[in-house]
Amino acid sequence: MLWVSGEISNYMRARSGHSYFVLKDELSQVRCVMFRHRSQYMDWMPADGMQVEVQALVTLYEARGEFQLNIESMRRAGVGVLYERFLKLRDQLERQGLFAAELKRALPAYPRTIGVITSLKAAALRDVLTTLRRRNPSINVIVYPVQVQGDVAAGEVAKALEVAGHRAECDVIILARGGGSIEDLWAFNEERVARAIRACPIPVVSGIGHETDITIADLAADRRAPTPTAAAELVSPDAAELSRRINALAQRVSSRTRRSLENGMQRLDANMRRLEHPRHRIELQMERLRGLKDRQAASWLDQIDRKRWMLSSLLHRGHKFLPRPDESLLSISLLIERLCLSTNAKLGRLDARATSLRGSLDHLSPMLVLARGYSVVRDEEGRVIRDASTISAGDRLDISLASGGITARVESNS
Repeated sequence: MLWVSGEISNYMRARSGHSYFVLKDELSQVRCVMFRHRSQYMDWMPADGMQVEVQALVTLYEARGEFQLNIESMRRAGVGVLYERFLKLRDQLERQGLFAAELKRALPAYPRTIGVITSLKAAALRDVLTTLRRRNPSINVIVYPVQVQGDVAAGEVAKALEVAGHRAECDVIILARGGGSIEDLWAFNEERVARAIRACPIPVVSGIGHETDITIADLAADRRAPTPTAAAELVSPDAAELSRRINALAQRVSSRTRRSLENGMQRLDANMRRLEHPRHRIELQMERLRGLKDRQAASWLDQIDRKRWMLSSLLHRGHKFLPRPDESLLSISLLIERLCLSTNAKLGRLDARATSLRGSLDHLSPMLVLARGYSVVRDEEGRVIRDASTISAGDRLDISLASGGITARVESNS
């Protein structure tokens, strides 16, 4: 690959995007081709009569057997020295790791203040301010005015980066300038600007020139935007989009809260249906005791009847063997009578025991206590109030009585 300089002649751009022309000087000429994937990155249009410098490969067009140059890149004649300086500095800083991806800092998602380093007279400043005002007018903007072209521009830009980093009054910095030639943009190809960008503690976004303009500052910055307007869009969240997202999140939170409350209410209803009043349980126990008492009495009476029948049967069978049947019958009758009395006495004791147990249960029943004029006071969470100091004026109370309940609110406590 070699560099060739000359004048463009017979320039023609095909529909395919490929460019065909002749490059000539006073002594010779050569056919040239520049394919679309190379020419699309140029920010200027070649024309007949222009003096240019091209980087080319020597090739042979076999269809016609013609020698030609395959153009890799093209620049206007006269910028070659600056471009060589650019390439040399770029390679040097890249070897030193100044452009390493791991050094790039993340941009703040929601900056409160944005710093802009540019000229107060630049159209780039108007573009940045207009874009920020349109996207998110709540963001504060601090402008650090500098020269963006000329011999003092690089020093002012580096100093502005240092001042902004020292003041720490913004969350992100936009380094902005409109498009221009390589000479116009040269301040942003200075080494001190690149090192000032990396030394600044605040993330820096470059928006210099047009999309095809690449400077050393673009490579050193944390993020590169193709234009100043794009840089402003990159660092500022869209207020309208944020509002839509917040509304969507609010609707999701409201929906989930509503579902959670509905589920909680359903669980509460289910648990309330499962709750059983203590009075009902006591009544069930009393009913069970009465059943046990009846079964016990029936069992004893049944045993007495069976024994009475057995004794009668034995008496009839052994009557003829008794030496004194009348006395024996009288004795047996007395025994039977004593057995009946004893059984009735035992049944009475059991009945008294059952009555005592029922009285004990009635004595323990909270409903009996409530029937004597007492009440049970609970707070809103269902806890029983035993100490007046645990409640305050304005608290809501549930009061259970022997029959029904009431809801009250505390006026004062003492």
